[in-house]
Amino acid sequence: MKLRVSCSLSFQVVEASVLILMLRPYRGIQQWINREVYVVRPVITMLESTDSFGNSVQRLMAPVGNFLIYTSTDVIVEDRLSVAPGAHFVEIQDLPNDVLPFLLPSRYCESDRFGDLAREITSGIMPGYDQVSKINDWVRDNIEYIPGSSEYPLSAIEVHQRGQGVCRDLAQVAIALCRSISIPTRLVVGYLYNLQPMDLHAWFEAYVGGKWYAFDPTQASFMGGRVIVAFGRDAADVSIFHQFGSGCLLNNMDVRVDLLDN
Repeated sequence: MKLRVSCSLSFQVVEASVLILMLRPYRGIQQWINREVYVVRPVITMLESTDSFGNSVQRLMAPVGNFLIYTSTDVIVEDRLSVAPGAHFVEIQDLPNDVLPFLLPSRYCESDRFGDLAREITSGIMPGYDQVSKINDWVRDNIEYIPGSSEYPLSAIEVHQRGQGVCRDLAQVAIALCRSISIPTRLVVGYLYNLQPMDLHAWFEAYVGGKWYAFDPTQASFMGGRVIVAFGRDAADVSIFHQFGSGCLLNNMDVRVDLLDN
């Protein structure tokens, strides 16, 4: 399917401030970029780089006054997620080097604290994809998905204790559970067609059977129509924007995902 995804960020800047952004969709994987627009008003110089996970990162100094960032991208993506029931668990000694970072505890995914729960959830389940699927279902059934319920990142332990969270929170609980039984898992941030309410979205991917597979504890079905912006160990790696200093206020954020004619 062909989608047009866009994000508009409107800031009021009272003191020149540095912003680090991740707004350009990821190149490669299961998506093809057809067209891209990236606008900043007023026009200023930006520096672009690629982080250690392959994400595009933009850095700029926002000037005093009203400041707008607008991105729009036409992307061809799969209309359904790939599934692989029975895909095998990959032994740690056989994992590719670039997968290893997603096996370890991280700031918001304290996988070293979830082993007992993960083993209880997956008791009797075939190691690998089926374990991840069981964990995904458990998170959906036990952590309430409430859009807008947390304004800042919470750790997996905090979310588990609260029993509710936003999409990012549910994904990070699932990540911590999967890593605790030695399944590499990463957080994904991007766009999802027909998401309600519309916003940027977060889900997770697990490495089983020699491949990354997507899972989403906030959605009852394996919905496709996903445009990936960035991957990371947790929310600390994939923030759409980091603001440095207190002189920059986000006034409005508008996200759109539209289906285009093929």
